[in-house]
Amino acid sequence: MALQTAALYSARPAVRVDGADSAAVTDRVLSVVVTETSEGMSRCEIVAGNWGGGQGSADGYVFNDRSTVDFGTSVAVRLGDGDRAGTVFDGVVSGIEAHYPQDRAPEIVFLAEDRLQELRMTRRTRSFEEATDEDIIRDVVRAHGLTASIDVDGPTHHHVAQANQSDLAFLRERARLVDADLWIDGSTVHAASRGRRGDEEVTLTYNADLHEMSVLADLARQRSTVVVAGWDVAGKEAIAAEAGISAIRPELGDDTSGIDLLEAAFAARTDTIVHTSPATVAIAQAQADMALRTSARRFVTAAGLAEGDARLRAGTRVRLAGLGTGFNGCYTLVEVEHAFDGRQGYQTRFRAERPGLGGGS
Repeated sequence: MALQTAALYSARPAVRVDGADSAAVTDRVLSVVVTETSEGMSRCEIVAGNWGGGQGSADGYVFNDRSTVDFGTSVAVRLGDGDRAGTVFDGVVSGIEAHYPQDRAPEIVFLAEDRLQELRMTRRTRSFEEATDEDIIRDVVRAHGLTASIDVDGPTHHHVAQANQSDLAFLRERARLVDADLWIDGSTVHAASRGRRGDEEVTLTYNADLHEMSVLADLARQRSTVVVAGWDVAGKEAIAAEAGISAIRPELGDDTSGIDLLEAAFAARTDTIVHTSPATVAIAQAQADMALRTSARRFVTAAGLAEGDARLRAGTRVRLAGLGTGFNGCYTLVEVEHAFDGRQGYQTRFRAERPGLGGGS
């Protein structure tokens, strides 16, 4: 079905302040940039005109008295039109910057982060005993009064230490070890393994809604197998676990993997990891699978500029078309930037990755 998006529409963002539409901010927005990655926590920068208009304090500045937007104020930004419209940011203001340029009117910059900033600003040293990563992530999230939605696999750990880390850094570490993306939606923190974020797929076509694209297929970091070695203290014996192409095969579909192309062009290559010190075979296997999938997914990396589209979020799967044999196909977004200004309107930049090349490659 065709997108229900007008050929011409107002690209100006709609800004909500403390849950209510704010004409005071929306009408003065000069630019907005929202960035997010698959590791969690999105950031927003709103630049607004800060002079005159019969509002503000007696000195002529509209926002300097912080009566409209203050530290801790919640802000949400909606961008786009029709099927491409949506809220691209929902968080709280943590920084305010004033600009006094020579060649134009004064400006104010509101810097905001989503609610994962609560975890970023909390640093702890503690330990968890006989817990899975799902248990650990859930405990950390709930300690901040947030809801946890966790869908990951992983072994039970005898002991896990959080050593002088922020809660956000610690969660990112645990999420990486179970091959999961981390993000927040309102007050719900999600951690889900790739492939479990739903079946929705966004199609972008070069020379239509995909304006610019560069794609790199590079075998330099590809490995046929990854071995993780350790020592079982209780059993007093060496541990070794190996991951191969089967760890990434469910994500390949009909594509040709970087591993297959590596072995055809050069030879099989193996990496051995010894610094992670797994205490059980199950933990070693999980680490090996994660390391193999991480390198395999980075075989094909892409950077693109698209028509502004709020559906494009870190973790979204996009089907890129119009790129020709090999490079057409499904990619996963790992970083997204939504940007608006008065000159370019609303555009979305992204970085994406893919573990294989399409037919005929």
